[in-house]
Amino acid sequence: MAAATPATLTARALLLDMDGTLVNSDAVVERCWRRWAVRHGLDPEQALKVVHGRQGYATMAVLLPDRPMEQNYADNRVMLAEETADLDGVVPVPGAPAFMDAIAALPHALVTSANAALAAARMSAAGLRMPDVRVTAECVGASKPDPEGFLKGAVELGFDPADCVVFEDSEAGIQAGRAAGMRVVGVGPRAAALAPDAHVADLTSLRVTTTADGTIELTVP
Repeated sequence: MAAATPATLTARALLLDMDGTLVNSDAVVERCWRRWAVRHGLDPEQALKVVHGRQGYATMAVLLPDRPMEQNYADNRVMLAEETADLDGVVPVPGAPAFMDAIAALPHALVTSANAALAAARMSAAGLRMPDVRVTAECVGASKPDPEGFLKGAVELGFDPADCVVFEDSEAGIQAGRAAGMRVVGVGPRAAALAPDAHVADLTSLRVTTTADGTIELTVP
C-alpha cells in the first residue's frame, strides 16, 4: 500500500488552544469534574463527555439547564481555583515543546477557555513557553463554541480570520474555529472524528516551515 501523501495548510498566523492541544491536563480535568458531578447527583461519565473545550460555567449550563446562571458563575470560580491548585499529571502533549520552539518567531496566540491564572499554571507545569498574545476566559463574553475568542486572537495578531489556522482538540473548539471562518488542525483522539481540515495524533510529526514572504506552511503526514 502506498504511503499517504502529506497534507499542507498555509497560514499567516496560528491560534492555539491549550488543554488537549498543547497541554495534557485530562487527569486534573477528570478528577475535578467527577467530584463536581457526584456532588450534583450527575453521572460523571456523562459529564465528562461535554466538559472539554468549554468554560466551566458553560459546561454547567449544559449539564444543569434549569439552574440559575449566577450559580454556574459562582461554581465556576470554585472549579477554576481547584484546577489551578491541582497540577498533578499535567504534562505537555507529545511534540509540544519542539512545536512551540518552531513557531516562536511566527505570529501566534493562545486562545483558551482557562482563565489567566490557570493558563499560566498549566503552561508552566508542562514546561511550555507562554505566547506573548493570549486570549483567556477573562477576555471574552462567550465560551467556545462561540468564535469570539478566536476572532479576538486574529484581531490581536492583525490578520484576517481566513489567514489563520486554529489548533484544537475538542468539539466545542473545532466548532468555534469553523464559526470564526478559520481552518482547523485537529489534535489528538477527540478531534479525529470531527472532520477537521487536517488531523494529527499529537504534535510530534507536524512540520512547520515558512516561505520568503512569511507564509507559514504546516505539513501534516
